[in-house]
Amino acid sequence: MEEEGIAMKLSVEFPSVSYREGAAAVAQLARAIEAIGYDHIDIFDHVVMGYRTVDRPAGPYPAGMPILEALMVLSYMAAVTSRVTLGTEVLVLPQRQPTLVAKQVSTLDTLSGGRVRLGLGVGWQASEYEALGEDFHTRGQRMDEAIQLLRAYWGDAQVNFDGQYYHAVAMGMEPKPPQGSRLPLWIGGHSQPAYRRVGRFGDGWLASRIDDANSAQRAIDAIRRAAETAGRDPDSIGLQSMVAPPPRDEADKRFYADHDRVVARVAALQAMGFQWAALNATAIFQAGARSVEAMIDVLGVLHGRLRAEVG
Repeated sequence: MEEEGIAMKLSVEFPSVSYREGAAAVAQLARAIEAIGYDHIDIFDHVVMGYRTVDRPAGPYPAGMPILEALMVLSYMAAVTSRVTLGTEVLVLPQRQPTLVAKQVSTLDTLSGGRVRLGLGVGWQASEYEALGEDFHTRGQRMDEAIQLLRAYWGDAQVNFDGQYYHAVAMGMEPKPPQGSRLPLWIGGHSQPAYRRVGRFGDGWLASRIDDANSAQRAIDAIRRAAETAGRDPDSIGLQSMVAPPPRDEADKRFYADHDRVVARVAALQAMGFQWAALNATAIFQAGARSVEAMIDVLGVLHGRLRAEVG
């Protein structure tokens, strides 16, 4: 793994709950994250959430939780920021039409001045796929094709693509994103297919459930092997982890209230080789910072302590 001491980059996963204070509060929080000095803002993606039914178990999150549409929010934030990079953690690509995603992301990159880093995943919610008219069971294969199709639309003047699931015959898409076909694609997931996908296609890995250094090492080794098999440089693949998984019980919800624990956790991730750490502002809200102003205060304090600790 990387040597301890490499300066960490810091991301904030943006809280949809901020919309309850109005659109101005969403803009205020985005501007504050940039002004504090964070490197990146991510937002998570769900279009709909399934309620429990007789043949569907309850999901890990309440079906009525507020979730703003990811690309729309990033576009809104792009208009009120100028430096911080913007992305998804993660966009569930196979439940979306990839040609449309290519256009949306190209437009976002154009209007933000080349500040987009697109995070992608295959998702976990079969009912959401059903509601969006896509096949949950082929999502892995379609993810691989869709990634290649995105690159083609962002880089080729004339796109010809003949996959098993997606096709394009002599199609043009303009404007191209400022970053072109090398617009960064980071891939999430904790499975052997996900690690292979990162190694083959990804500019980085978005980890969300790092339990210990040994499990992190096994995942990173699998990514590196996949990159070498694909003829890619393993050292070119970035590594980001959430500081803690999304909270699912009261104990987890107290994590961000203990700043010493947060700082120690980021230092541990740095020692494991991660160059990026992502703070979950929704979890900060759940830990007691129950307003946009309070979240800004906590993010400011944590940023100062983290920069002093991990660079």
